[in-house]
Amino acid sequence: MSSEMRVVGVRVELPANQPILLLRETDGERYLPIWIGSVEATAIALEQQGVRPARPLTHDLLKDVVGALGRELEQVRVTDLQEGTFYAELVFDGDVRVSARPSDSVALALRTGVPIHAEQSVLDEAGLLIPDEQEDEVEKFKEFLDSVSPEDFRGADT
Repeated sequence: MSSEMRVVGVRVELPANQPILLLRETDGERYLPIWIGSVEATAIALEQQGVRPARPLTHDLLKDVVGALGRELEQVRVTDLQEGTFYAELVFDGDVRVSARPSDSVALALRTGVPIHAEQSVLDEAGLLIPDEQEDEVEKFKEFLDSVSPEDFRGADT
């Protein structure tokens, strides 16, 4: 079983200068924070902001290659969390699945408009409730970043 997720955004956690991707359940209240690389963070942020680079970035290229080969990406799934590392997969037509990092998966999902899902087991282990539902999500995200560090998610025993 899984939950559909939406991208809240990408922010940089200071002082470590570490980008973090925040997903939220579409029909729920849990958030899923995933520390990612700066290249993938940039790719996600550019797509969210509607910025079109002069030449295709890697994720744009992958989207074009998939289309040129006559395949269709149907969804991406965050499938597992092991020792602080998240795992995902790309699900293509014909139920063809390819292992991928969540950051690459989300960057590609945003470009193709396909849904993003997270397995319940991942949400149960790493999903967070951020209180004060009346507040703006960006403000909640900033408060969350002030209260955690990447070490909180490495080898966490929940």
